[in-house]
Amino acid sequence: MATLNRPKSPHANSTIKSGEKEESFWDKFSTLGRKKGTKEVQKVQEEGKHAIDSPGAPSQIDIPPEDYALREHEQRTVIDPQSINDPEVKKLQQILIDWINDELAEQRIIVQSIDEDMYDGQVLHKLWEKLTGKKLDVLEVTQSEEGQRQKLNIVLNAVNHTLGFHQKLPKWSVESVHSKNIVAILHLLVALVRHFRAPVRLPENVFVTVVIAQKNGGVLNAQKFQEQITSEYDDVGMRCEKDAFDTLFDSAPDKLTVVKKSLITFVNKHLSKLNFEITDLNSDFRDGVYLCLLMGLLGGFFVPLHEFHLTPQDTDQMVANVAFSFDLMQDAGLPKPKARPEDVVNMDLKSTLRVLYSLFTTFRNYA
Repeated sequence: MATLNRPKSPHANSTIKSGEKEESFWDKFSTLGRKKGTKEVQKVQEEGKHAIDSPGAPSQIDIPPEDYALREHEQRTVIDPQSINDPEVKKLQQILIDWINDELAEQRIIVQSIDEDMYDGQVLHKLWEKLTGKKLDVLEVTQSEEGQRQKLNIVLNAVNHTLGFHQKLPKWSVESVHSKNIVAILHLLVALVRHFRAPVRLPENVFVTVVIAQKNGGVLNAQKFQEQITSEYDDVGMRCEKDAFDTLFDSAPDKLTVVKKSLITFVNKHLSKLNFEITDLNSDFRDGVYLCLLMGLLGGFFVPLHEFHLTPQDTDQMVANVAFSFDLMQDAGLPKPKARPEDVVNMDLKSTLRVLYSLFTTFRNYA
């Protein structure tokens, strides 16, 4: 990490060291690949991959020994040195680096390496504060390794709380991030991009080869498998193609006002049966309560009050409410909403309008 006065993110001229080339399973099929058709070769490769990944057929991997300074019975998971140079993996890293640098440009922070600059929690601390608009009570700079771990633990607790990781475990930890496990750090940054709807497009279906190494009886054993870092573009919560609401926001604000008024009238027509009324589409639905009640009214069923948080106390309960209302919509035969619960809670008006318009088109003639 360095500091520099500049408006936008740099493209650092850094190179990633590559491990020695292993004699892989696929090398043994090089002659076969020249003789057989593409489809047949792919089938053979897939069968070989299954054999390698299966527990009954562990593969021996030529990994630089300095990457595995393991104690007896210790186990470590790292990225295959050859996988780090995959073009899609390098592209993903550069996009994430540019995004972080753009977010932190005003603080003159420059990230050049995902693992070297993120492991101690200092950049992550500043990034979380910038994205959430909140302040975290933690030391700005810590030099000792123990101090770094303590700070990273506080920062990751805040990040995990924001991302909604309370009962389920994230794919990163204090140990994995502090040990510069790039797979864990990539998972963490991708999760932040998804949650905060960062204005970047991540490459789809990025996989890395992960190596699990363990030392037993002084002998290092290693197996590898494919781990997915990013999925389909729509899965990230973004849209590949513009829809009517994108057009309304971009070029027809007068028509947008008419649409909002129609949706408010539609919603209040039904919520009035419970003596409720909404005035602001952006804020009145963010806690999910009205969405749950509205679905019961439109679907003709009673929604037990213990099934959702009638007076949500925090963001997590709001997200749970909106997610529950989405389940009710699908139970009523509606397609899965294209918005995410987090988008509605974060008062993303376009996402809220998409959800309500889906209800409007389905139940507009419902008395």
